[in-house]
Amino acid sequence: MNTSTRMVGDVAVVSLSGKLMGGPDADALRDIIKETLEKGTDKILMDIGGVSWVNSTGLGILIASHVTVTNAGGQLKLCRVNNRITQLFMVTQLQSVFETFDSEEEALKSFAAS
Repeated sequence: MNTSTRMVGDVAVVSLSGKLMGGPDADALRDIIKETLEKGTDKILMDIGGVSWVNSTGLGILIASHVTVTNAGGQLKLCRVNNRITQLFMVTQLQSVFETFDSEEEALKSFAAS
């Protein structure tokens, strides 16, 4: 998995690409979330449009990220979720946990509205 982080206003946009499968991926994403929160940014948008595969461990990584951000008083939202991952969220009933958006622009506007 590859990651990059950039700021858009007061929102950290974390872009993920490749396969989200655990192991070093879990550590990398946990570190990104931790560092972002430590810098005082509590609005995090994960752009997962480049993620081609998520296994059960990858789902756990997303859930752990959501819990960490929420427990810190922040918000974690997802954008550019492909059909395969959307279906996975529906089967696992995670669509009620994650707030998802089709585009980065739409997701960024939702932070301003909340």
